[in-house]
Order: sequence, then structure tokens, then C-alpha cells
Amino acid sequence: MKCDTRISGALPARSPLMRHSRFVLLAALTISAIDAGSLSAQTTAALDNKSLFTRNDAILAAAFAGLTVAMFPLDKELAETLNNRVSKTNRFLNRAATGVEVITDPGSLVIGAALYTYGRVAHKTNIEALGWHGTESIILAGTTTWILKSIAGRARPYVSKDTSPADFQLLGGFMNGDRQSFPSGHTTTAFAAASAVTSQVRIIWPGHTWFVAPAMYGGATLVGLSRMYHDKHWASDVVLGAAIGTFTGIKVIRYTHEHPNNRWDRAVLKNKVSGTPIPVATFRIPLSF
Repeated sequence: MKCDTRISGALPARSPLMRHSRFVLLAALTISAIDAGSLSAQTTAALDNKSLFTRNDAILAAAFAGLTVAMFPLDKELAETLNNRVSKTNRFLNRAATGVEVITDPGSLVIGAALYTYGRVAHKTNIEALGWHGTESIILAGTTTWILKSIAGRARPYVSKDTSPADFQLLGGFMNGDRQSFPSGHTTTAFAAASAVTSQVRIIWPGHTWFVAPAMYGGATLVGLSRMYHDKHWASDVVLGAAIGTFTGIKVIRYTHEHPNNRWDRAVLKNKVSGTPIPVATFRIPLSF
């Protein structure tokens, strides 16, 4: 007698895209860390002018734009992967995801204000500048993201139970928080803080960059994943948020050190920032996942 070995209700085999999609997301997010490091890395060539934007910036912007578009076909599958029943019932994941989000918002602003206040009271110019420029980057990047998400009006994943990543409504985000998904504000804040702190440390304490950069960008990546885990953002929201935050942090530090007498620093800082020239950096995009 033949025995039927088929199991009723067995789960369907997962597609190769589904099996590897989480690794694609991680690779996409970590490009922010790698490229930001190369963009702000010290080299022997100094800038001969005060240009804020360079050809390398255009290349990096194009890379981020391409990554954002590349995430669109993966948005639905990644949302389903991170929001399965097993992961949602994991207490450790829930607490860890909530923790990194709180550290980011409002934690990053609190930390920035604390560093600024301590540096000013203790007459530690570098700490004061670090706190102010980090906070300045967060405010500028956050404002940019809020405008974009309000205009785009993309529905958050939980609105459609992870089924409609293409649900955009022009200007829909201005009056409806459920339509403020694209890009991710928390991710923007995390990467703005990471890039600003890393760039500033690279200038004033270059010997500490080796552990500051991985810690800051690693933490920022976790923030992006936590927002997806909590079903608040799609993968493409996170990638664009990382791009905005990374650019903003780097550019704020670059501008303030190339324009030490700018009006904002004169108004906020007790002592002006040293006019340290920000060197031209080599540029690499690691696209092999």
C-alpha cells in the first residue's frame, strides 16, 4: 500500500527574492555608512574653493535615488518578512526596536542639547560645536523630510496591512499622519546625527573615528529596521530617509568649517569654529551585495 507523504497545509516554498530580501535591505542601508565615510575621509588634497556641492555629491545622490527606486518592488515582501507572527511576539525585538526609536526621537535632540550646554558651561569649544552642529543637522534634515512626506502622502504599511506600497496621494500628508510614510523621519534623524557626529569627530578627534563611525551608522541602521518592524515605514522610505540624513549631516559640518563666520554659528556658539579645510574625498560605491 502506498503512503501519501504530502502534508496538508504545508507552507509554500519561499522565492529566492523573499529569502534574500532582508540582506538586500541591509546592504542598501549600510551603503550610507560606507559612502559617508569615504565622502568625508581625510585625504592629502585640500579644497581650493568654497564649493558646498561637488561632482561626488551628484554621484552619491544618484546612487541613493537608484537604491530608493530599487526598493519599491521589494517593499511589500520586506514588510511581510519583518512583520510575521513570530517576530511580532518576540519581546526582546519589541523592546529593542522601541528603545532605539526613543533614543533617536526625542533622544537625539536631548543629547545634542546636553552636549552643547556642557561644552558652553565647561568652556569646551569642540563639545559645544559637536552638540550644536549635530542638533542643527537633525533640525534641517527633519524639516526637509517633513515637507517631502507631507507632499508625497504615502500611506504607512499598517494602513493597508502591508499590501499597498504604491498608495500615494499628493499633499495627503499635510493633514493625515497615516500618510506620512515617505521618507522615514526617524531614519532621517538617526543618519543626520550619525553623519554629523562622524564628520565632526573625523576633524577634531581623528583617532576616534574607527569606532565612532561604526557605532553611529550601525545604530542608525537599526533605527531604520525598527521602523519597518513596527510597520510604520516601507523599505524605500527608510533608504530615502538615510540618504537625506547622511547628506545633511555631512554638508552641515562641511559648510561650518569652510565658513567659520557664518551667522548661525556666530549667534549660537561662544567661540567661532576653526576654519579647517574639508579635504576632497575619494568616492566608492560598493554595489556588490
